[in-house]
Amino acid sequence: MPPGAVNRAKINVPIFAQESDMLKRFSAIACCLAGLWFAALPARAQGQSCWLRDAASPAASTVYVLCEQGKIWATADGGATWTARNTGAKDRLRALAFLDAKRGLAVGNGGLLLATEDGGQHWAARDSGTGEHLLDITFVGEQGWIAGYSGVILHSIDGGRTWAKQPTDTTQAIENIFFLDPDHGWSVGWAGTILRSVDGGKTWQQVKTDAATWSLSAIWFRDANNGWLVGFAGQILRSADGGLTWKAQTSPVKGWLNAVAFDSANRGWITHDDGFLVSEDGGQNWKPVKTAGRYFLGKLIAVNGSLWAIGQSVVLRQSGMDWQKIDSLAPNGPAAAPGAGAPPTATK
Repeated sequence: MPPGAVNRAKINVPIFAQESDMLKRFSAIACCLAGLWFAALPARAQGQSCWLRDAASPAASTVYVLCEQGKIWATADGGATWTARNTGAKDRLRALAFLDAKRGLAVGNGGLLLATEDGGQHWAARDSGTGEHLLDITFVGEQGWIAGYSGVILHSIDGGRTWAKQPTDTTQAIENIFFLDPDHGWSVGWAGTILRSVDGGKTWQQVKTDAATWSLSAIWFRDANNGWLVGFAGQILRSADGGLTWKAQTSPVKGWLNAVAFDSANRGWITHDDGFLVSEDGGQNWKPVKTAGRYFLGKLIAVNGSLWAIGQSVVLRQSGMDWQKIDSLAPNGPAAAPGAGAPPTATK
């Protein structure tokens, strides 16, 4: 994976380049960069440690964080304390969604689909109907959608118990899928793939734009008209007509942008390896916000009125323009004692 890429990092959250299947994304030059990046990782990171990939917050103080090797970290007190739970996954997990505090699903390689009905205490396999790698999952009420390789989009109308394929007319991998409501949805993926639907995914329209020249990581809409998407080589695109047309915006970072979301104060946030981009004018202009370390930030999720950012081995909590590391979560070790403090790690 080239500098700037992490877990397609919902954001999903981009996928780590040590996986041979991800080499399809890049030219030979990018593959060389990926090799250099991987070689620079600590030995611990190259082993069977916990790489955080996604997270879900179905209730105000309840958060589940996904480790691609099969572990789930759970908190019911807003991150003060954490409990490790094992999904029993035999392959890599890539994305996570919860319908409520008890019911959740995780997806991963080879069509892997796991479900829990007791808050992650126990997990059972469900039939996804595909052998493709699954990259993202989202729910609106009892309706759910899963996106993956070879243009796969799956749809459920019964809370994730059964799934059916939706036609997409693309063979490109779909990295991220976002639904604003049960009807309006968008998805993005490799080679500048952009799809939109206004009927819950019964039909998906491919959107062609010269502004999307590289693979895309994530998409987010504020309402049925206004949306943003991000991707490789610092791509930021904005739409004001529901995703029918897109215009490129200037990015101060030319690496891989992994996730995009807006907070309750209408500030826009974009994650990348070295920190954030922020917009304080409703998504018109973007500027960098550095973090204390290179956290390989991916997914952004809303938790109790603020945003959390999921990095390779850290979780950051937003407080206005500042971001604090949640030290009580140690993905590669036991949970820390409650009440552990965290100094600001990112400032305006």
